[in-house]
Parts: sequence; structure tokens; C-alpha cells
Amino acid sequence: MGMPVIKPSSTTRSQSITDMIESVALEETALSHILNAEGEKLQKVIAMEDVTPEVLLATNKSVESMVSAISRLEMILHSKLSSFEGCLCEDKNGTDSAENL
Repeated sequence: MGMPVIKPSSTTRSQSITDMIESVALEETALSHILNAEGEKLQKVIAMEDVTPEVLLATNKSVESMVSAISRLEMILHSKLSSFEGCLCEDKNGTDSAENL
């Protein structure tokens, strides 16, 4: 297997930054869906008629583990977004503008 070849891109700096921020937003959406599913899982287990304390504790531990993992991912996403703070892009007039992100 050879070395990967990276070809030059015509993507602008502004578009690259926009794409990165959009990717973070999409990841946030995915994480919110996972959290929602975890909440639904809890509701179904709690609504079971013959649920045992052991099942409740195991489900709680599973949800807690998932929420912890999502929290770690949130910190990574926050770090990604922080790298764009104060990032200026040239507007059509050739001046720097943070509004062009």
C-alpha cells in the first residue's frame, strides 16, 4: 500500500471553516438523538410492570455510562468550536469579517 496522495483543493478558507462548524452541528444533532433514545429506554424500563430493582440499577448504569461518554464528546466538540473563536475571513470587499463564517 502506497502513501496517500493529497490533491490541492479549490475550497476557500471561509467555506472550510463553515464546513467544520456545520460538521460540529451535525455531531451535536446525532448526540441529542442518542440522549433522547437513552431517555426513552429509561421510560420503557420504568413502565414495565414486573421490573426488578436489579434491572432498574443495570439500566441506570447503562444510561449513566452513555451520558458520560456523550459528555466527553461534547467537550471535544467544544474544543473544536473554540479553535474558530476570533477567526476572521475576508468578505467580498477584501476586508476581514467574523460575520462571514
